[in-house]
Amino acid sequence: MSEVMNVTVDQLVAGSLILDVREDYEWEAGHVDGALHIPLEQLPARLDELDPDADLNIICRTGGRSFRATTWLTENGYTAFNVAGGMGAWQDAELPMVSENGQAPRVL
Repeated sequence: MSEVMNVTVDQLVAGSLILDVREDYEWEAGHVDGALHIPLEQLPARLDELDPDADLNIICRTGGRSFRATTWLTENGYTAFNVAGGMGAWQDAELPMVSENGQAPRVL
């Protein structure tokens, strides 16, 4: 098994590719603007949507699902980093978010 590399929200540079593996309802409530959304259970079937040459920063609510996704992607030849603390850490750092439901963005 590959060792998972972690990155904190403050280590992400502008323009970093972020893959959000949360469920649809979580994504709709609040997410990183410009992030790619593929729920964890859909990841194997939608792998062709990812650039195998890109560095992927994987995020979920607190880090559990993103850890699993990061492990799986790394084992399948991708360069992936687990965003430590997930969207909770993103929100705590007061970094910008957008929502899809017309309400103020928030982490569920």
